[in-house]
Amino acid sequence: MLIFFGIWFWIMRRVSGGGAAHGFLNLGKKIRIKPDTLPKITFDDVAGAESAKQELKETIDFLKAPEKIQQLGGRMPKGVLLVGPPGTGKTLLARAVSGEAGVPFFNISGSEFIELFVGVGAARVRDLFEQARQNAPCIIFIDELDAIGRSRSGPISIGGHDEREQTLNQLLTEMDGFDPTSGVVVMAATNRPEILDKALLRAGRFDRQIVVDKPDLQDRVKILQLHTRRMQLASDVDLDIIGRRTPGLVGADLSNIANEAAILAARNNQTEVTMDNFEDAIDRILAGPEKKGRALAAEEKRRAAYHEAGHALVAESVPTGQPVHKISIIPRGVSALGFTLQLPIEEKFLSTEDELKDQIAILIAGRVAEQITLGNVSTGAQNDLEKASEIARSMVCYLGMSKKLGPLTYGKRQQLQFLETEATETRNYSDETALLIDNEVKAIIDEGQKRAQRILTEKRKVLDKLAEVLREKETIHHEELVALLQEAD
Repeated sequence: MLIFFGIWFWIMRRVSGGGAAHGFLNLGKKIRIKPDTLPKITFDDVAGAESAKQELKETIDFLKAPEKIQQLGGRMPKGVLLVGPPGTGKTLLARAVSGEAGVPFFNISGSEFIELFVGVGAARVRDLFEQARQNAPCIIFIDELDAIGRSRSGPISIGGHDEREQTLNQLLTEMDGFDPTSGVVVMAATNRPEILDKALLRAGRFDRQIVVDKPDLQDRVKILQLHTRRMQLASDVDLDIIGRRTPGLVGADLSNIANEAAILAARNNQTEVTMDNFEDAIDRILAGPEKKGRALAAEEKRRAAYHEAGHALVAESVPTGQPVHKISIIPRGVSALGFTLQLPIEEKFLSTEDELKDQIAILIAGRVAEQITLGNVSTGAQNDLEKASEIARSMVCYLGMSKKLGPLTYGKRQQLQFLETEATETRNYSDETALLIDNEVKAIIDEGQKRAQRILTEKRKVLDKLAEVLREKETIHHEELVALLQEAD
């Protein structure tokens, strides 16, 4: 029996990590928060997000001089929630707040609270706030708050769901109970605010919710200036053009583009990073890496050239089309055999009905060009048709741009606010209305196809010339395209 007891005791020590003090499977293990050891950063190291910075500066003032608000009978906010898409700099802003305030910064992930057994997460939350009070004034930053702050509504289950719920309950209790004059500010970040529990978002817990959205054109240029300040840039590098070429990209993407450009320059043994390096880096990020080993057959290359030439020619012909910056038939990524890149003249946040119809005509133009010149169509227009159909259906169902159906919305769309995922749609209309919707969507697509066919038929010689040059050079820039159009006129 002593032998069996010794074996059992040895196994328990190995399973518990070598110490009986922590118990079976480390149930008693606590979170030991440590101050951030990374170099201190300030708001000067964060480009863009001016509105978020302004709101966070007040939090810094409260941390530096809490008596300023206390004399007026107010209190400093208990919690600040940063919401926004991934890669917009939420964690960087939180670190900048601690750097500006000169207080300890404790960075913890929400998943660190969750364990297999119920009760461990709640104990860790108690331990976290106890240590924070001992280090006050300080900032606690909980990244990915949705890991423990998910809404408690829904079907009741056991296991991990119950553990997450108890952890959330303890977090709510701690935030509601600690003294706001203690100098402890809880900051958290999430890109899924719509699934957080309502009790977590009420006043008295996360008093402030700050949106850190995708940068606009000016902010993108500032971010590029920040990430290229230590790079050896050539005289032809224009950050304004790079910023206009990257609409919708976040700070992490822009940082990756600058780094990719430097890698390409080093690969070519250059002493400076040129504009061509940045162009190649953007193409690599947006369209995928260049497939140099994939050689197109002569007929496929001809078809791809006419396809992309059709897109470019209609884009330059419709009234609201954005200027074509680059056309390429070099295979990239998994299945892209070419692309036509348009460069917006100015940053826009709204689209009119005419602009959407022009966009549909541009998308359909590649398929129409194949039909006019080669007599048939190919599978290369699949993505174009998907985008055109989505725009047309949105015009009819959600934007009220159908004369027959009127200014109403049809169907309820549920989509995550900051994550680019496919939306789920709930149908709330009859079969007769569904038939009308299908007919209206088809009418919009047919109208765009006829417009593209009319433009390309009238400019058939320009289409042939553009496709021929594209087959020879494989890539055409804006200046060459304008010269070809002027020569044809």
